[in-house]
Amino acid sequence: MDLGECAKTHDLALRADYEIASKARELFFELDAVDHLESFIADCDRRTELAKKRLVETQDEISAEVAAKAETVHELNEEIGKLLAKAEQLGAEGNVDEAQLILQEVEKVRSRKRDAEEEYRNSMPASSFQQQKLRVCEVCSAYLGLHDNDRRLADHFGGKLHLGFIQIREKLEALKKTVIDKQEKRNQDRLKRREEREKEERMKTRTKSRSRERSREHRSRSRERRRRRSSSRERRRSSRSRSRDRERRRRHSRSCSKGHRHEPSTRHKSSRDRERSSRDHSRERSRKRGSSERRQDSRDQNGRTDSRRAQDRDRDTGDL
Repeated sequence: MDLGECAKTHDLALRADYEIASKARELFFELDAVDHLESFIADCDRRTELAKKRLVETQDEISAEVAAKAETVHELNEEIGKLLAKAEQLGAEGNVDEAQLILQEVEKVRSRKRDAEEEYRNSMPASSFQQQKLRVCEVCSAYLGLHDNDRRLADHFGGKLHLGFIQIREKLEALKKTVIDKQEKRNQDRLKRREEREKEERMKTRTKSRSRERSREHRSRSRERRRRRSSSRERRRSSRSRSRDRERRRRHSRSCSKGHRHEPSTRHKSSRDRERSSRDHSRERSRKRGSSERRQDSRDQNGRTDSRRAQDRDRDTGDL
């Protein structure tokens, strides 16, 4: 089919680079290929439908039974053409034995075709039977005749146009499967990434909630510590105030006991009071000792002064 020159770059180096890159990562060039081949096949199918409409308008109408018999003949012609094309291909490749087997099958199909043509000829008048009944090929949209010989059928079904459309349709189906598989794989990867993101978000929220709970616990603990410290301080203050009150009471009781010259019994005295009383006694004793020593010294001095005075008197009397 004359499609003109291709606008794409056909380079073996680029093809090798593509094959190497496709092994490493998914490039999804198959999507572009599917779109291109689908547009090409859609154009071919559109031409096929237009050709069918033209045949319906130009050819005479026949009954459903005759149309079915003609369809059988067309199908047998198509089968013969495919077998002959395959036999020629095997013969060109050197597989002579397989080609001979296919030719034997061709002979069987030809006998079946003769029977089908005989039935079709008996159901049609002679004038209309001689007319050429055409059919549109469903693969390449070419016209096929009901009375075409085997050579023409082999040329059609073994031609580049028909075989090219067969390859395109097979390739399109394979690409569709690969695209569906890759899309499913990509969707699964997306779902996995989404699940991983959700898990990460859940972990983040959990860590945030845990950190909040920890901060709250820390705050509550710090508050509890502060309360304990404040309560301990209050207790200390209360104990200090109580001790001060006790000390004041003791001092007041002591002052009252001194005013009445009544000493409390040693049984009810505390250790501090005992120490203080012992200290007072020691001080009193030291004072008494000091006063006695002073008196003794004063006496000695007076005695010395009296003796000196007596000596002076005796000296004065001796002089007289």
